Amino acid sequence: MIRRWAAASLAILTLTACDSGSKPAATPAPKAAATFTVRYHATPSKVLNAVRKRGYVSCGVNPGLPGFAYPDFRGAWRGFDVDFCRAVAAAVLGDADKVRFTPIGGPDRFGALQRGEIDILSRNTSWSFSRDSGLGLDFAATTYFDGQGFLAPKALGLASAQELSGARICVQAGTASEANLADWFRARGIAYKPVVVASEAEARRLYENDGCDVFSADISALAGSRSVLNNPSAHVILPDVISKEPLGPVVRQNDPVWADIVRWTVYVTILGEELGLTSKTVAEARQTAVDPQTRRLLGVDENYGALLGLNRDWAYQVIRQVGAYHEIFARNVGSNSSLKLDRGLNALWNAPKPGLLYAPPFR
Repeated sequence: MIRRWAAASLAILTLTACDSGSKPAATPAPKAAATFTVRYHATPSKVLNAVRKRGYVSCGVNPGLPGFAYPDFRGAWRGFDVDFCRAVAAAVLGDADKVRFTPIGGPDRFGALQRGEIDILSRNTSWSFSRDSGLGLDFAATTYFDGQGFLAPKALGLASAQELSGARICVQAGTASEANLADWFRARGIAYKPVVVASEAEARRLYENDGCDVFSADISALAGSRSVLNNPSAHVILPDVISKEPLGPVVRQNDPVWADIVRWTVYVTILGEELGLTSKTVAEARQTAVDPQTRRLLGVDENYGALLGLNRDWAYQVIRQVGAYHEIFARNVGSNSSLKLDRGLNALWNAPKPGLLYAPPFR
């Protein structure tokens, strides 16, 4: 009896299931993945528009630092920092000579930029956290990797800055050098006497006339100062490097496109060296190059200048009129100058003796 009831129950359940008319829920078809197209477009730049309207780039430079910014005997500005302003003029106006230079002392260099009196500050200025974050300014790129050191008379026989206990040290007011000096000596418990002056020129004068025992500044600046002393060979730069000083052009933070223009103008000079271009060969390369990156850089195949609101040949004009990085370095501070500085950290990343110089891909 029990077996018969169980069998009947099973039959009823089976029939009910079969006759319910319900169907398994259909699995929804997967949705097609959304596709996004990256659209590149130019964004207007107020500074670029103002520069084009007035017809020149306004550039703030050091009043007189050999190798970096100084007026020659005809009054024309020359130097490493000067050339990067000329490069920007070549990029945006097609003429490297369309620049007006404003000599600016250390204490007011950032104020002049903030007030809009200049478009670019290209004045041996170090990139630091507080300057980048707290002044409303952008450090566009590093053009020279430097460090702070000490210039001393060879007659003192110094082997290291560790021997400068009690020394009178000239340093410029309102610079990173002044703060670096205090930090370095305090950390080592060495007493010294800072002689704080308003300008590098005044520091040179005091140093040469025994107003201080040692002069401390960026090593490149010390090399420039030594080159104009009465007897340069009587002075040595000590081996100690007490800081990192990445130097380069500065712009206001309120125009990112102008910052990109200045930044990529610097990168163009670096890429020019990397690709083996010079001011003398770039015209031929524009006609004959088969390397895709060279053709892109020189505006042969594609118009990358349009993304910055510039002409197709903007990068070509930078290299043709001002030069690739190695040319700018050599004539102002390197082998073809009175300073004779080695490339050191300022060599290309892939040089036989690699440095820190590196530009992002141009594509």
